[in-house]
Amino acid sequence: MIISASYKTDIPAFYGDWFLNRLQAGSVSVANPYGGPVRNVSLGADAVDGFVFWTRNAAPFGAALEHVNGAGYPFTLHYTITGYPRELDAATPPTEAAIDDFLSLSSLWGARRLIWRYDPVLISSITPPEWHLANFGTLAKALSGAAGDVVLSFAHIYRKTSGNLKRAARSGNFTWEDPDDAQKQTLLAELAAIANHHGMTASLCGQADLLSNRLAEARCIDAERLSEIAGHEIDAAMRSHRKGCACAASIDIGGYDTCPHGCVYCYGVRSREKAKDALSGHDATAEILS
Repeated sequence: MIISASYKTDIPAFYGDWFLNRLQAGSVSVANPYGGPVRNVSLGADAVDGFVFWTRNAAPFGAALEHVNGAGYPFTLHYTITGYPRELDAATPPTEAAIDDFLSLSSLWGARRLIWRYDPVLISSITPPEWHLANFGTLAKALSGAAGDVVLSFAHIYRKTSGNLKRAARSGNFTWEDPDDAQKQTLLAELAAIANHHGMTASLCGQADLLSNRLAEARCIDAERLSEIAGHEIDAAMRSHRKGCACAASIDIGGYDTCPHGCVYCYGVRSREKAKDALSGHDATAEILS
C-alpha cells in the first residue's frame, strides 16, 4: 500500500508533528469527503510500501523525512514552486526560499526522490502566457540538475475554484480565463521544450486530452520510482484518481479545507479563513486530520 500525504492539504508544511505522531502510533483515520464512514488505515511497516509527499514548503518537514527514511520507507516528494504573485498565492514561501529548500533536499536525498511541480498553470492578466514562459524558464534554470522531472497541468476550474478566483480577482484587480485546449497545448509544449533544455523531463498530470509528443503522462503516485528507491519491487495496481490519471493505487491521509497557503485556484479549500481556523484548532495528537 502506498500512502499519499497529501494532495488534499500540505502535511509537510503544517502538519508534520501530526504525521509523526500517527506514524509512531501505527495507524491513521481518514475521513470520507462524501460523508461515508471514517476509514482506519494501518501505517505499520508490514502495511506501507512507501510514501508520496506533496508540499509547497518542506522546510518544517526535515526531521520527518529523516524518520521515514530511517524506518526503511521509500519516499518521493512533490514540491510545487510556481513563483506566482501574491494575488494568487497569499502565503506560500518566497520563491527564492523554496528554490533553496529544493536544492538542499535534492542534494541530501537525490534528484530521483524530488519532483518539481509547476502546476496548476493559471492564465490571468498578471500571469499571461508570456509571463509563464519567462517565469518557468527562470525557475527551470535555478532547479537544473536538482530536478530531473517537472509535472505540469492547467488549473481545473471547479465550482469552488471559480468562486475563489472571482473573489480574488475583484479584490486584486485582475482578470483570469480558462483558455481553449489549443491554447493550452501550445503553452504546455513550449514549457516542455524549456524543461528539456534544462535537462528535465516534463509530464502532464491528469489531462490526457492535452498530451502531445513533448509531454509524457504523469505518474505522480509512481510505484516504479518507489521500487527503484526501495531496491525491491512494489506491486501496486493502477487506479485512476480522476480521468486521465496514470497513478498507482494509494490511500491519501489528508483532509480538505486544512491548508492555509491561500492559493486562490486550489480545489482543496473553500476559503483560506476556514483553513486557517482548521490549523489553529488542530490537535497534533488526533487520529484524523480534519
